[in-house]
Amino acid sequence: MHLTINTMKKHYSILLLCFSITTILAQGEIKPAEGYTPQIGIMVDMLEEIKGLIEEQTRDLNQTETDFLFDEQANSIGAMVMHIAATEAYIQVETLEGRQWTDEERVFWSAAGGLGEESRTKLKGKPITYYLDLWNETRKKTLAGLKTKDDTWFAESIGEGMNNHWAWFHILKHSANHRGQIALVKARLPK
Repeated sequence: MHLTINTMKKHYSILLLCFSITTILAQGEIKPAEGYTPQIGIMVDMLEEIKGLIEEQTRDLNQTETDFLFDEQANSIGAMVMHIAATEAYIQVETLEGRQWTDEERVFWSAAGGLGEESRTKLKGKPITYYLDLWNETRKKTLAGLKTKDDTWFAESIGEGMNNHWAWFHILKHSANHRGQIALVKARLPK
């Protein structure tokens, strides 16, 4: 393959631009968050990174965009953010407090728990800040609870072949999955 100097300059410029954007937008390193044991600190760092990306992706949505459904089986961005918060709230009480949801908690989070028809009908009409604020409250409790734990606890089994570390990894991958779905919905927003 024969590349001219201009083609090489163009490729180099594109590579430099991509690297610059990646450096500006991405953290670039995973480091244990201060105030936590090493393994928990790494998980906290990653949880906060993905949460920040989702907040950045959603914080400026108007009401129509927050509630938008691109088809009859889709979930709105507001519902997905509340679902992420609900899933974290569930894992939080199960792993950090060693209990199940109370009846009051179950009623509050139920529409967001499974996503579907109930979330499509009940989770609308609230601004994106409502859902982000709920997630922020949930995350504050998560961070406070994780500060009281150590890496031995993180490795402990909680039954069914799962340990605390995996449960919180699930929250991380779950958030990343919904970040992609949010991007898809945003791409389908009416222009």
